[in-house]
Amino acid sequence: MNLPSWLPEIPGEQPHPLAFATVSGAHLYGFPSVDSDVDLRGVHVLPAEQVVGLRTGPETLDRTWTRDGVEVDLVTHDLAKFCQLLLNRNGYVLEQLLSPLVVSSSPVHEELVALAPGCLTRHHAHHYLGFARTQWRLFERTGELKPLLFRTTKSFVSAIMGCGLANRHDDPPCGDPE
Repeated sequence: MNLPSWLPEIPGEQPHPLAFATVSGAHLYGFPSVDSDVDLRGVHVLPAEQVVGLRTGPETLDRTWTRDGVEVDLVTHDLAKFCQLLLNRNGYVLEQLLSPLVVSSSPVHEELVALAPGCLTRHHAHHYLGFARTQWRLFERTGELKPLLFRTTKSFVSAIMGCGLANRHDDPPCGDPE
């Protein structure tokens, strides 16, 4: 997989320090094409005065630009918002957190990764299975195979990545302990 050599420079160019930045999208799922953009996802850390008070800093930053002919799409959430999403069974943020394509990391990132297995529940499985069912219905209507394969594979790769991480930490297999 050919990712630009300048990706590690991007976190240092942001208005707020990043706890982590990972590669998402087609590169993560193994389907990049020659014209694929690079999707970066992560967490930014706001100064305390922008977290507590009447005027808070940006919960989400979304920036798209082109560098050396490659489109880059960077979306970061404030650490507090990211943690809320993580605790609300959001598979999207688990994918970001657990991506093996790490552009930048920090002790905060390492702590979040260590906490991730405890955030996996059967609700994540329902999310991914529901997504697969929706894609199958779309295929039945349109007959287009490529979107079905890409989106469903993406969904299951994400789910498997999360379970794989949980098992690497000697925790119980994915799912609720209930």
